[in-house]
Amino acid sequence: MIKLVLTDMDGTFLNNSGDFNRKLYKDVKKIMKEKGVVFAPVTGKQCERVEELFGDDANDLWILGDSATRIKHNGEFVYESLLSNKLGLEIIDLLEEISLEHTIIACTRNGAVIKDNIPQEEAAIVRRSYAQVRKVSDFKEITEDFVKITIHDPLLRCMETREKLFPHFESAYIVASEAAWIDIANVNVHKGTTVEHLQRLLNVTPEETMAFGDGFNDLELMVRATYSFAVRNAVQELKNVANFITRSNEEDAVMKTIIQMLSLQKNND
Repeated sequence: MIKLVLTDMDGTFLNNSGDFNRKLYKDVKKIMKEKGVVFAPVTGKQCERVEELFGDDANDLWILGDSATRIKHNGEFVYESLLSNKLGLEIIDLLEEISLEHTIIACTRNGAVIKDNIPQEEAAIVRRSYAQVRKVSDFKEITEDFVKITIHDPLLRCMETREKLFPHFESAYIVASEAAWIDIANVNVHKGTTVEHLQRLLNVTPEETMAFGDGFNDLELMVRATYSFAVRNAVQELKNVANFITRSNEEDAVMKTIIQMLSLQKNND
């Protein structure tokens, strides 16, 4: 019996315009409520940005946001794991040495921080994933610990950039989810470990869990769910580890699969 549904957002639950079929979601929400199933986005997006996307429907969600470094439910954070300020600034220094052409997004408890000189089109891309954004002239102005650090590279060099971050491979979790994005979190903190924490909170097993993903940062997520689905547009490496392949993100894959799977399950009485 499925009790928990987990989904990545960009490239998986969301279509290529960064939105979702809201009419269909009302049907999905209704069937999940009838079956007693918990719905949890697991995403690089800021928790507040997920709340913004779902609007009033966000209240029922367990949001594993900010690259799964935090869990938020009903407006309260119930879990987080932070990078120390010292380590985060060291990583940012190295990233700025590697290139000044990629966009560094330094996330703290108080929101995302970007440089005040980034191009307007890059600032717009940041806004698609972050509801709370402020600008600084120098990242050294940040005195708080970091929720995570993200890099967006319009030149698609993130796989190479990740390899240049090797001095920090043992002190931080560093993943290039695709050629344009890198996420950096506290050591051993990723979608798999945070989902495991949520499963303990909810007393749900992997055998009672369904998960959806598309990128390299979803590899650990697949391990936490017996019903693991790669969308058709996923990277081949994810398709290799997922137990099932479903439609693409442009075809409402996540929601249609939820309806199909839960229609076989009795209601929660």
